[in-house]
Amino acid sequence: MFSKTEASKKAELLEKAKASRNERAQNKQRGDAVVKIQALVRGFLCRRRYRRQMLGSLDSILGAYCASTSSASSTTSPQPVQSQANNKQQFKPAQDVFHAVCKFLTVYADDMDRKRLENLCRYILACMDKGDPKVWYVSLALSKDHVLPWIKQLKSILDLCCTRLKELKPESPVDAKVITLYLHMLVTFTDTTTWKILKVQGAEALRPSLNQLCSNVMGHLNTRGLFPMLQQLLVQGLARRKPSLSHTMLSALFTIALRPLIASKFSDNLASLFHLYVLSVPALVLHLTSIAPECIVSIKTHNLFKQSLDFLAKEQNTKIIFNVLEGNYALCLLANLIYMGQLEQQVLSSNVQVFTRVTVSLLTHCQGYVGKKKSHTTQWHPVLGWFSQPTDHRLHEAMVFVVKQLNMLWGQQILQAVFLDILKAAPEQESSGKSPAPSSTKTHSKGGSFLRRLQRTTSKLGTQKGGKSLQSAEVIAVCNVCDMYQTAIATLTELRREILTGLSYRDLLLPRLWHFIAELGPHGGLKLFQECLSSSMDSHTILSVLVLFCDVASYLIPILDDVEFYDQQIPFHQDDLIAVTAFLNAFVFKMIWEHGIDGTVKQASLYSSTHSLLSLLYDRDCRRRYAPPNHWLIKDLKLTTFRAELEKGSKRTTLILQRMPHVIPHRERVMLFRKRVAEEKKALGFTETASHSPHSTLITVHRSRLVEDGYQLLAGLSPQTFKGLIRVRFINMQGLDEAGIDQDGVFKEFLEEIIRTVFNPTLNLFKTTSDQHLYPSPTSSINENHLGLFEFVSKMLAKAVYEGIVVEVPFASFFLSQMLEQQHNQLYSPIDELPSMDAELYKNLTYVKHYEGDISELDLVFSYDEDVMGRIHTHELVPGGKAMAVTNENKISYIHLMAHHRLYRQIWEQTKAFKRGFRSIINPEWLSWFSGPELQRLISGDNAEIDLADLRKHTQYYGGFHNSHRVVNWLFDVLANEFTAQERGQFLKFVTSCSKPPLLGFAHLEPPFSIRCVEVSDDQDTGDTVGSVLRGFLRIQKRDPVGRLPTSSTCFNLLKLPNYHKKTTLKEKLRYAITSNTGFELS
Repeated sequence: MFSKTEASKKAELLEKAKASRNERAQNKQRGDAVVKIQALVRGFLCRRRYRRQMLGSLDSILGAYCASTSSASSTTSPQPVQSQANNKQQFKPAQDVFHAVCKFLTVYADDMDRKRLENLCRYILACMDKGDPKVWYVSLALSKDHVLPWIKQLKSILDLCCTRLKELKPESPVDAKVITLYLHMLVTFTDTTTWKILKVQGAEALRPSLNQLCSNVMGHLNTRGLFPMLQQLLVQGLARRKPSLSHTMLSALFTIALRPLIASKFSDNLASLFHLYVLSVPALVLHLTSIAPECIVSIKTHNLFKQSLDFLAKEQNTKIIFNVLEGNYALCLLANLIYMGQLEQQVLSSNVQVFTRVTVSLLTHCQGYVGKKKSHTTQWHPVLGWFSQPTDHRLHEAMVFVVKQLNMLWGQQILQAVFLDILKAAPEQESSGKSPAPSSTKTHSKGGSFLRRLQRTTSKLGTQKGGKSLQSAEVIAVCNVCDMYQTAIATLTELRREILTGLSYRDLLLPRLWHFIAELGPHGGLKLFQECLSSSMDSHTILSVLVLFCDVASYLIPILDDVEFYDQQIPFHQDDLIAVTAFLNAFVFKMIWEHGIDGTVKQASLYSSTHSLLSLLYDRDCRRRYAPPNHWLIKDLKLTTFRAELEKGSKRTTLILQRMPHVIPHRERVMLFRKRVAEEKKALGFTETASHSPHSTLITVHRSRLVEDGYQLLAGLSPQTFKGLIRVRFINMQGLDEAGIDQDGVFKEFLEEIIRTVFNPTLNLFKTTSDQHLYPSPTSSINENHLGLFEFVSKMLAKAVYEGIVVEVPFASFFLSQMLEQQHNQLYSPIDELPSMDAELYKNLTYVKHYEGDISELDLVFSYDEDVMGRIHTHELVPGGKAMAVTNENKISYIHLMAHHRLYRQIWEQTKAFKRGFRSIINPEWLSWFSGPELQRLISGDNAEIDLADLRKHTQYYGGFHNSHRVVNWLFDVLANEFTAQERGQFLKFVTSCSKPPLLGFAHLEPPFSIRCVEVSDDQDTGDTVGSVLRGFLRIQKRDPVGRLPTSSTCFNLLKLPNYHKKTTLKEKLRYAITSNTGFELS
């Protein structure tokens, strides 16, 4: 219908129309935009003009003030009179300032008016110091027309100051000046002390009204977050390694915080805020002491410590505090309270009960945040251990100061105030001029009578004087204090050592606390504490006395050396020490026997503390006796009952055997050990019966290579095979089999020869102490496969113990302790064992410990030089020890590290291998029944005098000898009446290879002791014949064998005795034989 030309014209027309519409729309938008921009600009210009108008009057006032102050500060020459007159005009009447500030507050913008606010505060503070009442800003409070608006204005200005304070950083030098300015404002207008208006004549009557005005202002600030703002500044300034708050700032902050509390007369509401936000600031009181000591005067003047105790003593108040305050800040609150108590000891002494209750409450609250172990929900805390809440890094920096405050709790001043003044001094010795002899019979009898006095529970004792009533003020106070310290030990896990150190300082507490325990209750401490175990009532605080006593003693005693413990009798006199051990022994036994130790947490803690101290004192007695014979036995324990219950698998008998075996007589435990061995042999099939012959292991060894062949053939045997029957065939020097039937005798000889060779110090597997006791050589590695040899020889030694073969191998006591794994006990002290290894080193270390001068003068370092085969090896006791000097502060660590290195670290691998072999044969549970000295007796026999009657009773006779034979009678008569004890020991060693009798008597000697009549020399002896037996029995002898000596076969415990005609000949030949070490031959 349309041509192409017409179509293009139409499209062009439409495009033009569209462009025209768009242009008109854009023009309209531009017009609207212009209107908006003009409105915005006009509004901005109007507001700026209005702001300038509003600020003009204030700026003129502040400008004149700033100009005058800057000119005054820029010249030091006297001002002309006209200039001084001009300076007077710099301060405008207060009403003018008031109206100017009203306008300023109307248009205040934080980002633009910060500097103006600072200048306004400076102006107001400056005008308050002028002598003209018209310019005093506070003078408007006296105008009826202006007082209410002025108060509102003052509150607004102070609000702005508080808002700005929240944004400032006290560590910044620039911000610090502004903080000081705003704090000055708060200090000035929250108290009337500096107001000159009250110094005008007749103005004193206005003081109550103006004080009320200040209280109103403080109340307003409190509602607007005054205390959180103060806490923020205090924490920012003090929770760091070096406090950033100046004296002025800290003094002002604390003054502002304290004023509302004083004005409200310590109301509970404001007291809650003060404790939550101010007293919980880390180490606040400590920093006040060093930075702003005048604040400490305020604390004492207003009795803040007593008010805080009274406030926190109310349960409702503590609930409010604990609901808001998390564990970290509760700990800081406690630290500040403790330091205030340190500063006000008289107040503390008169409020001990309240103080202990509040302290326990705060510690218990902290305990709720303590985790038992590391986990994804816990963090490490330098005081509380694993902590279940995130900790601000600033608090970690401040913990050094917090710990200083906490340390005051167990420091001497607070300890004296809350504890030692209550506990009476321990009674003096009956003869004060004489110290009791450690081993005197009189001392033992006194200790025994003291124990009987404790244990007596008859009605007669109830009427005696001296028993402390549980309801007395003294007992209640002491129990509460003990509970407080025990809670501190349980909560402040990382300060446990410091707490116990403080409580044990100068040995003042333990003797007094012991006498308090002994006199507690009508029947004495033992009866009372036993009743507490069975009582259903809450006896926690009473038991805490005993727990604290045991914990402190357990910490102190391992630190004491033998001179201090035995000679100086620290911390207990000898009679007290015996009484303490008797008390603990009876109490722990009763606890296990009658109540068990799987009860409540209270019982578990009580058992742990009492048993630890008991074990510590028993181990000390094992090393060096201080208790009388049979002191550790429980007389009330009937062995028949114990045996019967043990056979039935009674739990309490098993516990007694595991935890305190010393209450069972040693002989009884050895018999039980032999019984357990026999039962195990029977279970393994190693016992010979009529229908069963046990399997045996036969080994062939060369006489010249006993150790090498024995190690090669036996080291690879399983422990079970090792416990079985082992038969030995010897190859002599010519390579031929030796004659002889092994009825355990040849194996005994083989075992003795192996032990004699390996334990010889020349082999350098073992060394000897100065008193010839053995321990592993630190340089044993020069031997090939030395650890394998240690394991092998320990198996051989264990086999001897297992079979009841006594071998004379004297070990050093410290090594016996390691065999029993006593060094793993947390209370184990290596310094106690050191004399058994190196008495000279122990003497030197004791000298270092008691050195009264500067120990650094001795030029000691934390390293040890050792000469090993001509070369000096240096061992560092700690990493970098060669460069770490020993000082008075670390000398105790040096002493214990040195002892630990010598006793344990140097021979750790050797000891580990030895224990591994020994314990593979002897059940470790059986070993735990014995102490170190008892284990030595188990290995080497009894230390008691040889019982000749018992020996004769269990002697077997051969070759015609019998019990009534003339030569046999002469032999035992010579041994009993003409030989010394030493010679009798030599005789026993001559026959059995060991100078000590078996523990259970000669009935248990394997093989049994035998005497055989011989006619010819050993190399011609073919054994008993009918003729030789008849001649021996009928005492037929052609001539007296004066040329022959007695000989022995130690493998069979056999004495080969010629049929002498004279007693004197027998005595002479026997003495010569035992002193010349003849014998030890195989028949």
